Amino acid sequence: MTFTSDLHSFLSHIAEQQRRAHESEYWEGTFEEYLEIVKRRPEVTRTAFQRLYDMILSYGVEEIKVGKQKLIRYRFFDDPDNDGADAIFGLERPLMEFMNVLKAAALRYGPERRVLLLHGPVGSSKSTIVRLLKKGLERYSRTDAGALYTFGWLNAEEGRELAPCPMHEEPLHLVPHDMRGAVEAWLNEGKGPDDFKVVIEGDLCPYCRRMFAERMKENHGDWLKVVSTVRVFRLILSEQDRVGIGTFQPKDEKNQDSTELTGDINYRKIAEYGSDSDPRAFNFDGEFNVANRGLIEFVEVLKLDVAFLYDLLGASQEHKIKPKKFAQTDIDEVIIGHTNEPEYRKLQSNEFMEALRDRTIKIDIPYVTRLSDEIKIYEKYYNERTVRGKHIAPHTLEMAAMWAVLTRLEDPKRGDITRLQKLRLYDGKLLPGFTEDTIQELREEAQREGMKGISPRYVQDKISNALVAHPEERCINPFMVLNELEEGLKHHALITSEEQRKEYRELIQVVKEEYENIVKNEVQRAIAADEEALARLCANYIDNVRAYTLREKVRNKYTGQLEEPDERLMRSIEEKIDIPESRKDDFRREIMNYIGALALDGKQFDYRTNERLRKALELKLFEDQKDTIKLTSLLTGVVDQSTQEKIDIVKGRLIRNYGYCEVCATDVLNFVASIFARGDSRR
Repeated sequence: MTFTSDLHSFLSHIAEQQRRAHESEYWEGTFEEYLEIVKRRPEVTRTAFQRLYDMILSYGVEEIKVGKQKLIRYRFFDDPDNDGADAIFGLERPLMEFMNVLKAAALRYGPERRVLLLHGPVGSSKSTIVRLLKKGLERYSRTDAGALYTFGWLNAEEGRELAPCPMHEEPLHLVPHDMRGAVEAWLNEGKGPDDFKVVIEGDLCPYCRRMFAERMKENHGDWLKVVSTVRVFRLILSEQDRVGIGTFQPKDEKNQDSTELTGDINYRKIAEYGSDSDPRAFNFDGEFNVANRGLIEFVEVLKLDVAFLYDLLGASQEHKIKPKKFAQTDIDEVIIGHTNEPEYRKLQSNEFMEALRDRTIKIDIPYVTRLSDEIKIYEKYYNERTVRGKHIAPHTLEMAAMWAVLTRLEDPKRGDITRLQKLRLYDGKLLPGFTEDTIQELREEAQREGMKGISPRYVQDKISNALVAHPEERCINPFMVLNELEEGLKHHALITSEEQRKEYRELIQVVKEEYENIVKNEVQRAIAADEEALARLCANYIDNVRAYTLREKVRNKYTGQLEEPDERLMRSIEEKIDIPESRKDDFRREIMNYIGALALDGKQFDYRTNERLRKALELKLFEDQKDTIKLTSLLTGVVDQSTQEKIDIVKGRLIRNYGYCEVCATDVLNFVASIFARGDSRR
């Protein structure tokens, strides 16, 4: 009984929410009531570009700093409404350029009469960006801020109560041209220079034009009586319902038909209305028609037949389309297409396509070139929620992302920097001898960086292979994924030369070497993670450095005698981070100045706050302790109880501090043990 009652209450609550949403979304009223709405909220008459721009801004913006450059990040592209399912990472610069174009179009500066062309390599998020825009417009049209309206004709046809405008156009089109100045003046009365002002532009579609003419004749030119037969209603954009959102995909040449864009004659109704030029015998259901007031997407736009491109020219420049048998018809929509590099090169080399090039604003959408952003792309698909029954070892996605980004970067022109170092600099890591100005120079010398390389889709496919190809494994590690990536290069459809294939294989080896360095460092830190021992070593080092810089002696805590600073101890620590003999004094003064600055701020010194010193101390402690742990005994399988206890402590630290599971912690210890056995221990 309680269950039934609770279920009924739950369903009643949901139904009430739905009813309220329905009331606000399905408002209907007279033309005069609509004018009152426009008077209060002129934004309901915004153009498609203005509405799209405002929709994106409604999610908010934030300023981020990449190097020395300040960038605007638009939160809309994080896809917050869908829990980040279509989130865009690392494309702040291209999206800023896109938003600048939208803003200029919203201000009627010219870009509103252009085709927006997203151009970039396969898998660079072009279609994802458009998908976000379409979904965003749908949601926005359901909100009060994004409300827009259209109209229909009462008793327009026998047996029909309301015949909606087939192109769901702006109701203000009903105002005759000779009355528009006065109506605009009344609607904009009292508005300041920065307030949004109503501009009435565009004519009725052929169907509504005929209805309007007939009503004017019936009512002897009384416009008020004509508009009294009109009902204005809220317009909700929907791609599925083909209202305000259109999508066009090219087909083979034999099946392409330009009527798919502008509508076609309804031959069944010709007999009823007597003429194929009667708008009532025409289906205004082409993609340009249905996308009016919203957005139309052209998938692979440059693969369109020439006949389609002619329609595209008029639609962009003149905001008009030419349906068969009818005069040019006004449209108001954002035209956005996307294309890949080969198709765009064809457009550039085709002298007959100058008109299209002239009416196109190209926005490059490159691959991500920041490692941290590329990692986010894969974490979105492969995480604890999506991958069940298997653990993904630390650095697995990072190494796959590192390889992908390396394939997209150009070799630096400077001889003192490698491609891997360039990747680190781009990702915000500071390297000795390189400044933020260096990073800016690297970016400027490689203008087309990110327009070639490996697609995220390829990497995702290979991660998926690694997950399913080893059903007996409870954990997948970087080597499994890197091996899949390398194996797949043999049959990669987009690799055009053996030279390129060889380059990508060499980059996999670079990544494997980097992974070795990373896991060696982690194991070393896990071995040297004795906080008390590190604190004692640090205190001893600081006492000696202080005495050295002040030209004093150190009191031996065992004998009580004053002694010279322990140069051997200090150098054994400093050498771990490659401080040369000639720079030791500078480094020691730097440490003492750092401690002094903290003291002036009332803060206590902690070695963990100084990254270089922390690293040096950990490496020193590791060198002192590694022989007592006997990690290489793992390879022989003969481990005494004391050593096993120490190894278990290290393994526990790897699991607790670095995200390893029991399986991959064991694997990584064995792997690092094999490196040490080769005599390849890290200094």
